[in-house]
Amino acid sequence: MKPPLRPLLQPRRLPAALCALAGAALPGATCNHSVDVCVYGATPAGITAAIAAQEEGASVLLVEPGRWVGGMFGAGIKITQDCPEPRAIGGLTKARVFSFARKKPPETPAGLRANFKKWLADERIPVVYERRVVSAEKSGGALVSARFEGSPPDALGVPPPQTTPDDADVVFAKVFIDASYEGDLMKLAGVSYAIGREAASTYGEKPAGVNPAASLGREAVAGQAGSSMATDNWAPIDPCIVPGDPSSGLLPHVEADHGKPPGSADDYTQAYNFRFYVTSDPARRADFGKPADYDPAQYELAGRFVEYLKATCKGRELGARLEWIFPGWRNREDYNYHRRSLVTIAPLGVSRFYQDGDWATRSAIWQQHIDYLAGLRYFLMTDPRTPPRYREKITALGLDKTIYPDTQGWPQQLYVRIARRMSGRYVVTHKDVLNQTSPEDGIGLALYGVDTYPARRHAATRNGRPGVVTEGNMFLGGAKGTSVPYPIPYRAITPVRDECANLLVPVCFSASYIAYASARMEPVFSVLGESAGVAAAISIREKKPVQDIDVPALQARLRERGQILEWRHERP
Repeated sequence: MKPPLRPLLQPRRLPAALCALAGAALPGATCNHSVDVCVYGATPAGITAAIAAQEEGASVLLVEPGRWVGGMFGAGIKITQDCPEPRAIGGLTKARVFSFARKKPPETPAGLRANFKKWLADERIPVVYERRVVSAEKSGGALVSARFEGSPPDALGVPPPQTTPDDADVVFAKVFIDASYEGDLMKLAGVSYAIGREAASTYGEKPAGVNPAASLGREAVAGQAGSSMATDNWAPIDPCIVPGDPSSGLLPHVEADHGKPPGSADDYTQAYNFRFYVTSDPARRADFGKPADYDPAQYELAGRFVEYLKATCKGRELGARLEWIFPGWRNREDYNYHRRSLVTIAPLGVSRFYQDGDWATRSAIWQQHIDYLAGLRYFLMTDPRTPPRYREKITALGLDKTIYPDTQGWPQQLYVRIARRMSGRYVVTHKDVLNQTSPEDGIGLALYGVDTYPARRHAATRNGRPGVVTEGNMFLGGAKGTSVPYPIPYRAITPVRDECANLLVPVCFSASYIAYASARMEPVFSVLGESAGVAAAISIREKKPVQDIDVPALQARLRERGQILEWRHERP
């Protein structure tokens, strides 16, 4: 990567006290900041955006609502995990972020957080921690300032339901970059966005909408993507609280089918979960605990599913299927949602309320994920239907507190796979994923299959038999994607000009639900963050709205920095 240009702008220095605390938390007193670029969210995208903007001559302030940096790279996702074709990645992501996978501390969440924090300190990027955006002021179609109030997480890392107004920072900036997973600054700026799943007809996307696996058939789904994993996990488990009595209501964690036809839109979105580590070593082990309001009836579905597995699986297969429930799918030492299990580590159907919810709602959902996982383990440990050998195994397991020492072993970031998606000047769709488009304003490449985890679990009768099914799971094309790396256009990270003239959105960028499920990978976010940081500096230098900058000049500068904007190789 070529070194940065000499400063395009004369950075306006922050107060000496702030510069001295670069990479460390600021005091809690309310204060104002005036900078060229304000970046919200110390995710990988936010970090590369802030560093790139500063390298290009802008003064920068990075505001993080939590206490930690690195986003999901610091909460279980490995640096190169979601990048099956490293030749598609360049710039700071390839030169610096990927190097963290080879550095010490090792590529554990704790090690990655330490490396990101050191990088910010080395670059003297000032960071304000524990501040959540609560309001934004606009004038003439552009953001003037944003107010960030205190948002200290609790002992388990759960964000607070309310901010503390007495601990506030107001930031005045020429350009703002929303690099958060939720897109709150984007919303407060008055930018349009989408949530949930579009209908198949909206963008002409065959996999879109409700129940694509069932509506298309497995062969059709696989045929458009190379390889596929589209399963619905139906099992003949009575969904009623009193078996055989519909008037008793449905079991907890089972919904009634909303009845929308295949391909229809709805407000559901794929499940969230934690990427957690377990250990049986007493020196490292932290107890999962038991929810204060634990009620075994809340996990009756798991009990009936265990009975079903015992009746249909034997030996090692039974042991493996039970572990799919808890602790889940073992990835690279961490555990993830096992998408092929009817019951697993995530409560289905609640992410739909998180994506556009207020923080009281989100905080409750975050805590619900903790309580559900702890309660599920406790239920499986104590329910007499659980096989003894499996019960003994999971009883010995606890959270590994060395991985997340600040939060009693719980990851400090919920895996928010998708929330809001900006409705920008260009909507990335499945046609882009399939390389059926040729946008000329690409600022980075994406490469992954259409990867959606189940969105809901509902009662479903098949061949006259009552049962329970999950819906929304797809992995079209596998990790290698559907064809070759495809560009994310600059227009996809910029709002419509009339809505906001000085905001860039590299994480909640403009895409359909299906396309976002392919491009939503942390290396891609990191690439787009750097491109957003460079674009912000050019916007300020040219004194133009972000929508009106010289895009060829932006692309030329990105290439000089080592970004990969076009795929020039054979198919992966």
